[in-house]
This record gives sequence, C-alpha cells and structure tokens, in this order.
Amino acid sequence: MQIKKNPKVDFEKDSKLYFVIGLTFVLFVTWRALEYKSYPSDNFFVGQMNVADDMTEDVPITEALKMPPPPAPPAAPEVIEVVEDTKEIEETIIESTETSQDAVIAAPIAVDDINVEDVEEDISVPFAVIENVPVYPGCESAKNNDESKACFQKMIQEHVIKNFKYPQIALELSIQGKVYVQFVIDEKGYITGIRTRGPDHKLEEEAGRIIALLPQMKPGMQRGRAVKVPYSIPVSFRLE
Repeated sequence: MQIKKNPKVDFEKDSKLYFVIGLTFVLFVTWRALEYKSYPSDNFFVGQMNVADDMTEDVPITEALKMPPPPAPPAAPEVIEVVEDTKEIEETIIESTETSQDAVIAAPIAVDDINVEDVEEDISVPFAVIENVPVYPGCESAKNNDESKACFQKMIQEHVIKNFKYPQIALELSIQGKVYVQFVIDEKGYITGIRTRGPDHKLEEEAGRIIALLPQMKPGMQRGRAVKVPYSIPVSFRLE
C-alpha cells in the first residue's frame, strides 16, 4: 500500500526558511537585551529656609547704680608752720690715692721670707699602670712588678674562695649572679671605699664582707711615693 501525501500539507517544504527567520529574531532580541541601558533616577529634595527680615534684638532695660560720691580730700591747714632743719650733715672726705715724691715705699719681701706649705695631693693610680703594685702578704719574694701582680691576683682569688659563704636567703630564693666589687688600697695599705654592684643586695653584702676581710698590704708606689690604687674583682654566685 503506498502512502499518499498532499503537497499542500508538506511541512518540510519551508523549514529552512523558518529556521533562519527564527534564528535572526532570537539574535536580534539578544542583541537588544545586551545593549539595553538603564539609568538610576536621582531624587533631590530642594528645601528652602525662610529667614526673617527683621533681625532686631531686644535689649533689656537696665538701671544705673547710684554710687555715693567719693569723699572730699582733707582741707589744707590755715596756718603752715615752717620747721628749720638743724641737723648737721657730716661730709665724707675722700683721700687721694696718688703718691708724692716724699712718700716712703716699703721694701720688697724677699723670696726666702715666704713660707710655702707642702700640700699632699690625693693621687690615685690604676692597678694596671702603676710602677709597683701593692704587695699582698706572702708575695714579698716577687722579683719584679709582673710577678707581684700575678701573686696579688692569685692571693685575692684564694681569699675569696676561703671566705666565701652563700647567703641563706639567696640560697632559699635561688638567687644567683655575678657581683662586681671595687675597692681602693690607700697609702697605708688598708682596704677602703668598697663598692658593690650585683643582681641582689644580699649577694652584694656578702661580696663586700669578703673584700672587707682582706689584710693590710704594702701600699702601691708611684715614683717612689705611696699612692692609692683602685682595684675591681667579680665575685660569682652560682647554684649547682
């Protein structure tokens, strides 16, 4: 059996034309949609302030204070008495400082007649540059200044180790550190001017106590004269 088609009812006859028309329409709508622009509307409110033309200010009425007039000055006395100045003025006589030929000039003082007192100077020479360092007891056999320095430092360290005692309070609080002690060996060999600087005052007191126990020494000599010699030493407090 053969199927018969009506040529007037053929839907595929103009399908390509319809497809092109539809595609063109869609592209046109898309292009217009992309080109569409919208602008925000700005609404401004314009206000107006009414200012009165009459700007007069009401000034309050005040009353002036009625003050009494000032008192009149005292009247001059009718009779004026004249008092005579009878006090005598002593005149000051200024003597002339110029000398005349008849004046006697005192004889000049001779140089031998002037007494000059010798004032001892307080000289302090550092330990590192002094000619003869202080001699610690037991270092008298040193042959030169270098040996005296080495013996002095050795004896100082032995003295610190021998008299060292850790403060009980610092031991309980676990306080440790290094205390720098500075002192002066004076012209007679005594220890003076002890100063300490450390992390705790208890450690400073202990370091100062140890240095204060140093014995008297033979003073340091500079150009054949006994002088003061400053010296500093660190004392370490460590907990093991």
